[in-house]
Amino acid sequence: MRKFLVILDDSNECANAMRFAALRASKTNGGVIILSIIPPEEFKYWGGVGDIMRDEAHERIRIHFNTFAMGMKKGYNVSPELVVREGPAVQEILGQISDDPEIGVLVLAAGDTRDGPGPLISSISRSFGTLPIPVTIVPGQLSRERLEAIT
Repeated sequence: MRKFLVILDDSNECANAMRFAALRASKTNGGVIILSIIPPEEFKYWGGVGDIMRDEAHERIRIHFNTFAMGMKKGYNVSPELVVREGPAVQEILGQISDDPEIGVLVLAAGDTRDGPGPLISSISRSFGTLPIPVTIVPGQLSRERLEAIT
């Protein structure tokens, strides 16, 4: 089964990438992997403080994931899989693609401001030429209706 890899973050445009991945998976009998990346610098505290912060980050991710998972299941009959990785974002995305040969498309959301596509797309674009899979960039300003029409 071909899987769509989509990145879970706190950006406004994240919802469009999730919706696009769910729509494409639904129409192609594919799957969705939602990848959340925890930056390595978040847990540089001594002792148990770092562990508590890590647990809290995982709980926030799970709550955020459950919201998207419910919408995907209800609206598109897609049950996504959650993967949480810790490390630099681009390195972890490339690692996930390498670790799962069923991933067929990376879905990223472009920022919806004039400041550019966002830091993730800017960073990973240096790797576009060597990626073993296509990348779909979903504009953050697309309406739900337009997304449904083009998928």
